Amino acid sequence: MSIQNEYDVIIIGAGPAGLFAAISCSAEIRVLILEKMESPGKKLLMSGSGRCNITNAGSIEDFFGHYGENGKFLRSALMEFSNLDLIEFLKQRGLEVYTDENGKVFPVTEKARDVLEILLNECGKKNVKIFTDSTIQRIVKTDEVFHIQTEYTEYICGKLIIATGGQSYPATGSTGDGYAYANQFGHTIIPPKPALTPVLIKDYKFRSAAGVSLSEKEIYLYRNNKKIKSNFGDIGFTHTGLSGPGILDFSRYIEPSDVLRINLANLEQEKFKRNFIDTVEKDRQVTLRKFLKQFDIPEKLIKAILSELGLNVSDIIGNVTKEQRNRIADLFCGYPFEVEMLGEYNIAMVTKGGVSLKEVSPKTMESKLVKNLYFAGEVLDIDGDTGGYNLQAAFSTGFLAGKNNIIKELKK
Repeated sequence: MSIQNEYDVIIIGAGPAGLFAAISCSAEIRVLILEKMESPGKKLLMSGSGRCNITNAGSIEDFFGHYGENGKFLRSALMEFSNLDLIEFLKQRGLEVYTDENGKVFPVTEKARDVLEILLNECGKKNVKIFTDSTIQRIVKTDEVFHIQTEYTEYICGKLIIATGGQSYPATGSTGDGYAYANQFGHTIIPPKPALTPVLIKDYKFRSAAGVSLSEKEIYLYRNNKKIKSNFGDIGFTHTGLSGPGILDFSRYIEPSDVLRINLANLEQEKFKRNFIDTVEKDRQVTLRKFLKQFDIPEKLIKAILSELGLNVSDIIGNVTKEQRNRIADLFCGYPFEVEMLGEYNIAMVTKGGVSLKEVSPKTMESKLVKNLYFAGEVLDIDGDTGGYNLQAAFSTGFLAGKNNIIKELKK
């Protein structure tokens, strides 16, 4: 084997996790990144619609609740390299950031390319080699050495970091390759599924309301007629179903045939009915339009729902029957949407599932099964909410995987 093909650390994947792992490695060791696409950072360039929502401005303690049930695993990584550390890292390299009204942090230039250039420049300063168009064909570990075979070359290393991403946006190179590599070494793969994705609704009745959005509404998730979870957030209506942060963040829990009930009035049914009755007693001539608008519900939705009941927005509430009133309360306090399917990987922002966290050290990102094998980023069973949480997890896990890398020499 040529000395030119020997490295202390090889990283598979040149996304944010892989690049930051390389940057975090000691400058004294030989590091190689193998990327199967023709250029690095393709998915990073898409983040935030090209604006790159790098992190969130919330307290680091607040982060742990934004990764479903797996936030605890990230504690060490996020505390070792926090959102403030990431912001400072960019500022020290000449890239200022700003925070929007939702706490999302963006570079002031609003160009993901500027973030990528900083990462690539830092890799250059540390003499990190990045070989693109390098598809892995085989990985074997003999004694203390990993052998990585590409189409044309075999490389060897003492430490291997898998940072291949999940399966979302497969055109960027995220096609689940890392799951096969991890499984080969005995790791359990939690079945992947699209996350941070819109949901398509069966027999959808709101195509005319496409573009309508709701602010801070409660969402209930039902499976087999049993409520299993709830969420609170903004909702957007599309031509085929539901989107918006409240739905996207909730999508990690949703399965086909589940029913989402949206509390459009943000009021319990009994309180809604009491409000209705009190209004009738005060003024029987109030229209349904006026009564329902108090709940901050767009008129397009009001019209569509009332039409299901044979009612019109101009009808006066004094003429509404008890049965109609109960149905109005039922629909406006929990309108049911049956899920036909989740948006597929080509529109899902992240992947739920991946390498089981039970088999990875949260303090180092090292495999508990194979010495000197590490994981970073979305290949792990980690998926965060919208708002910069996923990129922060990629940078933080990459940081941990890279910093634990003092390797004196290879055993051949």
